[in-house]
Amino acid sequence: MSVNTKNSTRRPPRKFSPAKPKNRDSKRQSMLSNRRIGPFKYDMKEILEKSAMDPSVQNSFLASLIAKASRTSIKDAKIYAKDFISAEGLTEEEYSRVSRLLDRYSKYR
Repeated sequence: MSVNTKNSTRRPPRKFSPAKPKNRDSKRQSMLSNRRIGPFKYDMKEILEKSAMDPSVQNSFLASLIAKASRTSIKDAKIYAKDFISAEGLTEEEYSRVSRLLDRYSKYR
């Protein structure tokens, strides 16, 4: 009678392959952090309330700015905000505050 010394319920040890480098087709871009959209909106509303921008335009401007910053890049959102300088009631100082906010709430993705 032969005795089976191997436990049949035990699995063999796992063999890990070496780490593979990540292949990124596109470069990482600075985008608005999705976790911090709430505080970003709050700070932006403070800036927009003090500006001379028409209140009916403020909401659409803020929504478009958030969409561009979170989906495309911070760079595109800054270009979009720059289009509103003096034509729509945004001053250079307010634009610089908006761009600093965008940089502060950004994340590389």
